Amino acid sequence: MPETGYLAVFLIGLLGGTHCVSMCGGIVGALSMQVQVPGSRPQWPLHLAYNLGRIGTYTLLGAGVGLLGSVGLLYEGMLPVQMTLYVLANLMLVALGLYLTGFTRLLAPIERVGHLLWRRIQPATRRFLPARSVGQALPLGMLWGFIPCGLTYSILATALVTGSGARGAGLMLAFGLGTLPNLLLAGMLFKRFRDITRHPRVRLASGLLVLGFGLFGLYHAPSLGGDLWRGVVCVT
Repeated sequence: MPETGYLAVFLIGLLGGTHCVSMCGGIVGALSMQVQVPGSRPQWPLHLAYNLGRIGTYTLLGAGVGLLGSVGLLYEGMLPVQMTLYVLANLMLVALGLYLTGFTRLLAPIERVGHLLWRRIQPATRRFLPARSVGQALPLGMLWGFIPCGLTYSILATALVTGSGARGAGLMLAFGLGTLPNLLLAGMLFKRFRDITRHPRVRLASGLLVLGFGLFGLYHAPSLGGDLWRGVVCVT
């Protein structure tokens, strides 16, 4: 299967890392403080477990959203439905790019809606705190995957267009792996890396690049993204 679409989503996760660190900085900082005690084990296995749990949740959500999209594509007039979902997904990427640059807070209302679900899930995290082992860190990371995030919601919107649970899962897996370097570095070098990602030029550059992905997708909407999203979008 061609992999250009998965590579594009991986890059969006990587470029959107400034938002990840900003959004999850408090969580990363708290987790870092828990494992920085005299005589404690190395930090990296716990941080890796947190993030693998988070990526696992993204993958499961992608599978569910992809299946939901496949149901929508069963109706007659499949192409109009597919086109609508595709345009919506790329408009979300445009909004995300503008959000990352700081030009607008378009995704803030969507994140506030996500907080309604997060309020119900967050109390469950207390069962695994303080996390001193991989067995505690992994489920904590899975719960962390539900934290309201405009970046995640933007890619989930794209997963709708895949028309497949497997492709939706693969899409979110690629996205999660793209976010991994930023959040691992944030965990290991929290303050130094957070200062870098908060630099206005870094945020502007990453936002403009993500914005470019969304605009490219909209320009190529008649072909459902052309080569860029090949392997992800179910072209009929």
